[in-house]
Amino acid sequence: MTDTIWFAPWRDGPEPAAGGGECGGPARHVVVSVTQFAPDRPWAAPGVALAGLALRRNWRRVEGALGLWLWAVPDLLRPRSGSVTLWRHEDDLGNFVASPEHRRIVRAYRDRGALRSETWRTDRFDPEAARRTARSLIARWGRPAAEAGD
Repeated sequence: MTDTIWFAPWRDGPEPAAGGGECGGPARHVVVSVTQFAPDRPWAAPGVALAGLALRRNWRRVEGALGLWLWAVPDLLRPRSGSVTLWRHEDDLGNFVASPEHRRIVRAYRDRGALRSETWRTDRFDPEAARRTARSLIARWGRPAAEAGD
């Protein structure tokens, strides 16, 4: 098992200044969501990664999205990947999850692995703190259940 977590570069959403994110702007309350997909078979990983990249390409048109990092753990036998997304409100996240494009991807991969997620609200978006918390979650999710305390 590898401890390496690769993060793709930050991608702004349509909201101006990403709420105090990497491109500056005033601080604002945000919702942070971290997701992980762990395929049952390693050969499902490339398709999931490509689907994530397709969603990332259109990220600047996702209403309520402040920004996004995609991430991957490049373990040959137990690859995992996911996203760290930032939103104006919980409703914006819910609308994205219910969108036809997202539902199509979930339906295509639901029987090919396990999905985990964690969401929280923060009073002030600090990109480094959000990424540190996400990195910690991703590392914990990669440990055996007995060791991770799950």
